[in-house]
Amino acid sequence: MNSLARPEIESLSGLGKTVLQPGLIWACRTSGAQTELIDGGEPPTDDCAFRWLHLNLADQRSLSWLERSVSLPPAILRMFISPEAEQRGRIEGGYVALILHDFERDFDWLDTGRIGALHIVAGPGIMLTGRFHPLHTADVIRERIVTGGAIADSGAALLLVLDALSDTFQGRTLRITQGLIAVEDELLSDRASPDSRELITMRRLCTQLHRTMAAMRTLLLRLESEQALPPSLLPSIAHASQRLHMLDQDIGAAQTQLRLLRDELDLQAAQRTNRNIYFLSVMTALLMPATLVTGFFGMNTGGMPLAQGVNGTSFAALIALLSSVATYFALRQMGFVRE
Repeated sequence: MNSLARPEIESLSGLGKTVLQPGLIWACRTSGAQTELIDGGEPPTDDCAFRWLHLNLADQRSLSWLERSVSLPPAILRMFISPEAEQRGRIEGGYVALILHDFERDFDWLDTGRIGALHIVAGPGIMLTGRFHPLHTADVIRERIVTGGAIADSGAALLLVLDALSDTFQGRTLRITQGLIAVEDELLSDRASPDSRELITMRRLCTQLHRTMAAMRTLLLRLESEQALPPSLLPSIAHASQRLHMLDQDIGAAQTQLRLLRDELDLQAAQRTNRNIYFLSVMTALLMPATLVTGFFGMNTGGMPLAQGVNGTSFAALIALLSSVATYFALRQMGFVRE
């Protein structure tokens, strides 16, 4: 049997090494006062003060690498790799695992409106984040790592994640508020009525944000009250829960404003309908006497008055007109015709 050539051996060795690596999207490591960002490639080892790995959990290599290279409590590991997207949290053995909602993104479209799940594990000297689908906030976190200072520990990393999530929700809340202001200005300027589909879209986004932030804040408040929560993570979770509470209040104000706009649009629509019905009712009342006159003179019976002579039609038209005029003054006298 011929031995393999050296390039083939190196190729197989490189392939085996690639198989053993996780599906790493990006990572960073902190040594001293400097945080270094790593895009793909090999994950940082545990010989640094702090390391952060953002993994593609849809890649099976990530699951095998986690079981082989990171010592996590079994319950924490199961929750981190779980495909379930429900928001929840767990504390065990000094590690905190979280599944928080975030907005998904596509490669060519940043704002899909779909809700995805960001998986988080924070522990001594390590931070793990992962996702099954591309997420908006993960890109924001990477940019802040590049432009920000050193990340000293998992508490600072968790604060960065929760702040980025809050900023994502705040940006969408601000867009909804600005849209409502534009709709209100259009409504008050007596221009064409706003498109009701736009208001329906805003209502859907408000409901989506409210449900997401309310559930996230409830989860963080529960973790904040847990005795097993590591003290280094408590300030980050407390800060995030307070900020989510303020953002949820903004969403509540936007929902109230949206309901008022909806009521105003319904009132305007009802007023237009009432005006149209009023106009048709008055026209019907004015034309009824004339219709009665023309129906009477249109009967094909003997002894019809004004049937003889050349001015019969003119007299009949005059009677129809006078009957409509008399009806108009009668309706006005009774208050059915507005001034």
